[in-house]
Amino acid sequence: MSTDILGGVLAACDLDGTLIYSSAALHRYGNRQHHIGPLVCVEYHRNRPSYLTARAAHHVAELANTALLVPATTRTPHQYARVQLPGPSPRYAVCSNGAHLLCNGVPDPEWHRETRRRVNASAAPLPEVSAHLQHALHRNWPITVRVTEQMFLYVVTSPGWSLPTGWINDLTHWAHAHGWQLSTTGRKVHLVPAALSKSAAITELASRTRARLVLAAGDSLLDVDMLRHADIAIHPAHGELAATGWSHPTVTRTRTTGVRAGEEILRWLHATATPYGRGRS
Repeated sequence: MSTDILGGVLAACDLDGTLIYSSAALHRYGNRQHHIGPLVCVEYHRNRPSYLTARAAHHVAELANTALLVPATTRTPHQYARVQLPGPSPRYAVCSNGAHLLCNGVPDPEWHRETRRRVNASAAPLPEVSAHLQHALHRNWPITVRVTEQMFLYVVTSPGWSLPTGWINDLTHWAHAHGWQLSTTGRKVHLVPAALSKSAAITELASRTRARLVLAAGDSLLDVDMLRHADIAIHPAHGELAATGWSHPTVTRTRTTGVRAGEEILRWLHATATPYGRGRS
């Protein structure tokens, strides 16, 4: 471990809907090219690009000089590897909502085993959850169910169609009673064990790097633990947390929405980290 990351600032940041934005997300939040200026493509997969603004790309480089930027995402390691942020690749990343802790792109096997142990001890098994979901879904609904790494699953609805609110509420209550949590973002509804959290992985990484200050940013209910356990945090004024009116004394909300909120979050992370600077062992 290099000395320039010991005892400094750790900035954990969700990716999709917080830091980077797909074309669909740009449209969802009303972003228009002539309003937001140049964009930088950081992922191109199946003809679907994801972006930062050019200003946000500059702020990523600025933040790297003052803090250890740690992407914290529900993406699997394979999906995360498609994202190419400006500047050097982040040394650490949290993937699969905390199931994997990556160092230089390589998952820590001991952390993954410990995470599975925690999940198995506190949540209903995946087959039980999958069976309940399949029973609750209507056969004629235009949806697809996908399982991620045999640890959690999500439902994807067809464009222009949404799951009924009452159905989501019923599933949320059932999930909570069985040690799982629900999160809705765009056309996806995630079902994730409550013990599978970005917060636990970030806490572990903060211990390993002896971080003096932990910052966090995220937009969904899956980010709540990470935001609450950080020393200071921020979330965008769009997305699931904003829609539910969620708040916390140590968490601020951006003034802007959409890809501009990504800019604002990076500026905030850099400004908050700057007084502490890079740590030295």
